[in-house]
Amino acid sequence: MSRVFATSGIRFRAYWHERSETTAEPLRKLLTLDATRWQYTHGVPDVSLVSPDAWILDQARLDRPGNQEVQLDLFYDYRTNVELYREIQAYFRKHQPPALIVWGKNDFIFPVEGATPYQRHLNQAEVHLLDAGHFALETHAKRIAELMLDFLDRVHRVA
Repeated sequence: MSRVFATSGIRFRAYWHERSETTAEPLRKLLTLDATRWQYTHGVPDVSLVSPDAWILDQARLDRPGNQEVQLDLFYDYRTNVELYREIQAYFRKHQPPALIVWGKNDFIFPVEGATPYQRHLNQAEVHLLDAGHFALETHAKRIAELMLDFLDRVHRVA
């Protein structure tokens, strides 16, 4: 499954360049039970902490009639995110909104290299890298809640 995700970036770009059934077909592999399970368990040091309910329920939703086409529409729309990066970065530099970034350091889909660049644009950004995969809340919900509550208490403290 890692191989499917490892090459999906190239496949996404091909799909963005030429949206067709030929370029969509490889992306459909990302919508299978194996791929969904992999997203929940890859990079997780203790897989027993992840309830199978998570990927089974997600897959049940993915398998609804017509939903693969909805997901492919979403995959196609991702290309517009890339076009907005400079604008978002400029907003961050100008307005410096408070930011708490909590990231699974073992996330293959959004690699850890994506977490730290926020600090280039947000002077006060807090970055916390957890020993987790893509769905860090599945294994680190308590820690993430603690980080959020602490952050909100400090940033939005009322005198």
